[in-house]
Amino acid sequence: MLQKTSDLCDACEGVQACFTQLQNYGLRRAFGGRIRTVRCECAIELIRNTVNEPGDQCVLVIDGGGRLSSALFGEVMASIAVRNEWAGVVVYGAIRDVREIDSMDIGVKALGTVSRRGKKSGAGDVDIPVNFGGTTFYPGRYLVADEDGVVTLPEGLTNDDIAIENALDSTTSYANRR
Repeated sequence: MLQKTSDLCDACEGVQACFTQLQNYGLRRAFGGRIRTVRCECAIELIRNTVNEPGDQCVLVIDGGGRLSSALFGEVMASIAVRNEWAGVVVYGAIRDVREIDSMDIGVKALGTVSRRGKKSGAGDVDIPVNFGGTTFYPGRYLVADEDGVVTLPEGLTNDDIAIENALDSTTSYANRR
């Protein structure tokens, strides 16, 4: 079971919290997995090629430079990502087809929405470190996202490796407040 991003931050000093405010889409409001990345300006070809690969419950982080002029991810790619077992997608840019994505078993976080699709081709990079929101997203490291935000874990750690019980005292533990 995924631990809350806020608890992970409290329990492990090496956790990086992305301070970019991202909106939640899709049925999975919490998701996590190994990071894969795509950096592109307004082109969607590299993104489509990547989600067509087996996802293995990874999270695709798309660095669109924070542009909101065209959508980098939509219904068609979300369907492909679900079919190929991606855990989620984080988009530093815009998406579209929100109604359809909100009915799919995938987690998506993005800056916002726009109706216009990105260009079909263009330059970009796959599986390189990308940086936004004060966080560097390294391919292969573990990412956890929920309603509170997006965090990346230190190299070699997964969600299951961080014991949150030891970092929280009984007065602040969510489980003890019930």
